[in-house]
Amino acid sequence: MDQHTEINPREKDFTHNWVNSSVFLFYLQVFLFVAFTFGCAFSLYTKGYKGRPEVPVQSSSEYTPQYK
Repeated sequence: MDQHTEINPREKDFTHNWVNSSVFLFYLQVFLFVAFTFGCAFSLYTKGYKGRPEVPVQSSSEYTPQYK
């Protein structure tokens, strides 16, 4: 009545079972992509855009230049 099932150690090996390894690598890529995107967005959010800085511009290089 007892059934003896023999487990092949190669079935559980990551390098020999391409189905499990491809699923694992797919989810790993998805997780890394989401983490990278979230990290970049969070970095941009924390640094933020401080506004337009006041930069000194020579009067001769403006849109309507003023010459001496």
